[in-house]
Amino acid sequence: MPSFAEHLDVSCMSSGYPTMALVAVLLCVRDGDGVAASMEASEWTPSLVRAGGEVTRFLNDVASYKTGKSGKDGASTIECYMAERGVGGEEAVAAVAALVESAWRTINRACVEMDPNLLPAARLLVNLATTPEVIYFGGRDGYTVGADLKGLVTALFLDPLPVNQPQQS
Repeated sequence: MPSFAEHLDVSCMSSGYPTMALVAVLLCVRDGDGVAASMEASEWTPSLVRAGGEVTRFLNDVASYKTGKSGKDGASTIECYMAERGVGGEEAVAAVAALVESAWRTINRACVEMDPNLLPAARLLVNLATTPEVIYFGGRDGYTVGADLKGLVTALFLDPLPVNQPQQS
């Protein structure tokens, strides 16, 4: 079993967040002249991308730990933390949940400290990092068990919004 730090280095990249972040920045960010972002644009804030990957990985692993693993799954950050620190499952889940909060502080700090011209790109990355918060809300695994998200998707995209009609005098 790898150490917690070794596992985290690999699993943050495999969470998919860094790749999605790069695609979002390259496809959606334009400068004042409408020119698309270059590859160099992805290098302006590695701490934000790393922290977004941590949020994604940690939330996924907490949800997976709570719902149970299949025999084919590799070690999770929860299990690596348990093995390295010699703690039980609930203590490891609480510690990893605290690491999610720490990752959000890193994201917020990066946004506050960056060049204001980069905030539109940062906003994309922050929005992308909030997606796992919805999918894994409260430790549920909405990614694997998508039925959990059906009500949310229906409410957001299918149910009409009530419109108040002005009263006639």
